[in-house]
Amino acid sequence: MRHDETTAPAFSAATPAAPSSADGRARAAGPLLATATVAMGLMAGLFFAFDVSVMPGLAKGDDRTYVTAMQNINRAIENGLFGLVFVGAFAVTGAAAYLQYRAGRRTGAIWAGAATLLYLAALVVTLAVNIPLNNELAQAGDPSQIADFAAVRARFESTWVATNMLRTALCTAGLAALIRALLLHARASR
Repeated sequence: MRHDETTAPAFSAATPAAPSSADGRARAAGPLLATATVAMGLMAGLFFAFDVSVMPGLAKGDDRTYVTAMQNINRAIENGLFGLVFVGAFAVTGAAAYLQYRAGRRTGAIWAGAATLLYLAALVVTLAVNIPLNNELAQAGDPSQIADFAAVRARFESTWVATNMLRTALCTAGLAALIRALLLHARASR
């Protein structure tokens, strides 16, 4: 029995090959890079807003107002949406760097990896300095029970403001690195 071209399945060079796992990783890396860029931008923007408006505005007030407002801000920021972005920025950026690397896009992986390390540094600053200061401020107690607002504020303000500026710089540098990785990804995907 002769195999005829009209009855045999058509497997030719024109049939597209199944996508390789590297292609799938490269496709997934794009949305991850975009998500990481948005999350990093949100974190840089949050820290920047404290640098240029919240802290300077509070600095003009009296000690009681300053302490009370910061206690309220610290309680309000402890919410699920903030937590998701705060932790998610690190996780998604790291995952994007990994996928860039696995897809063979080394330069993009280096930029995304640098963004991951910059954000990790911001997390370390937050966990080592800002959160302990926030906790100390909370432990000062109810404003109606605080005897020396000036002392509470003095232990908090200058260090917290300085380390927040550092977090802003680290996240902004991370954002720039992610933008570079995203541009490289777009160029390689053309």
